Amino acid sequence: MYFVTFITKNLIRRPVRTSLTVLGLAVAVGGVVALIGISHNVESSVESSFDKRRIDLIVTQAGKSAGLNSDFSEDLVDQARHLPGVALVAEAVVSLMDVTRKSGNSWQVMLQGWGPDNFGFNDLHILAGRQLQPSDHRKVMLGSTLAQNLNMGVGDTMVFGRPDPDNLENQYEVIGVFKSFVVFEDGGAIVNLDDARKLTSQHVTGFSVQVKKSQPDSSAEVEVVRRQIEDLRDPNDPSVRLTAQTPETYINSVSQIKLVRALTWVVSAVGLLIGVIGMLNTMVMSVIERTQEIGILRAVGWPPRRVMLMILGESVVLGLAAAFLGSIGAVTASYVLTLFPQVNGFIEGGIAPVVIAEGLGLTILIGLIGGAYPAFRAARLLPTEALRHD
Repeated sequence: MYFVTFITKNLIRRPVRTSLTVLGLAVAVGGVVALIGISHNVESSVESSFDKRRIDLIVTQAGKSAGLNSDFSEDLVDQARHLPGVALVAEAVVSLMDVTRKSGNSWQVMLQGWGPDNFGFNDLHILAGRQLQPSDHRKVMLGSTLAQNLNMGVGDTMVFGRPDPDNLENQYEVIGVFKSFVVFEDGGAIVNLDDARKLTSQHVTGFSVQVKKSQPDSSAEVEVVRRQIEDLRDPNDPSVRLTAQTPETYINSVSQIKLVRALTWVVSAVGLLIGVIGMLNTMVMSVIERTQEIGILRAVGWPPRRVMLMILGESVVLGLAAAFLGSIGAVTASYVLTLFPQVNGFIEGGIAPVVIAEGLGLTILIGLIGGAYPAFRAARLLPTEALRHD
């Protein structure tokens, strides 16, 4: 306990340097934690949507780098629906569309076209108006976040693209506002499948499959259905291939998620480098300024190992303080971002505890790496040389 107190007092003796080091490191670590946290939230949101809806397979067009680029015939969906091992199929058209706000400015939203039997409707909580019906034409449901961003409600008109008095086909009446547990749905719009096809010129972007399973965790039965789906062929275009993936595999293959992961690792590496350099500079200067003090400690019997532990301990304490401030800043920043309409339909506020733990581990690593050389240098000081140092 005395040793920890001694380390803390050493840092408090130089409040300006200690504060600036902690603040600089906190900014670097906070940025990394915020980015990792946002990436984690995106993946968790997608994964939870598949899990809660008991989806076993996600089917898209093979050879497409991004899920939104997928486009194939509904004939393949009908074939999959009649496979013996398939329980339910829910096809959709998903695309990013520009809409015109009441102010006249354009806004990009995620548009989803669902069939009347899409099991996603079961998870929507209607806040106002009603749900889409099979007979509805040019009707749209808005997620609560999107409705708030656009300042629209039941009875308003949403315009996809630019308004054209001579063409009313892109004008849709808002008939319902819903709340979903999926952040992307809450920030998007849902129309009937036929309307989505007209708006996007796509047939089917993909479909989700629930498999008939004798046991809840029967991966063998899922694998059989997966192979059957990938063997399906469109009689009008045999060149089209499908890829059926489990939710875990699908999440790992989506190009947008892979891009976010790559960006996260690059930023983490840069943050680690900046943190190590800052820590190294601070601890080297500290050792140089305290050369005589270290010599006295060596003269009164401190072994090199104890001197090394003192310097490493100081760097780790600096790192822990930075981790605390950085985590608070990252959590705050994530909630602040959700106040901006441009992004609140795609991200959720908050940082998962596992991400904060990763940030803590990162700062401890920064402390150990940044303090290693100064600690080694201090441990090698001979008492006589240190006491003669000016």
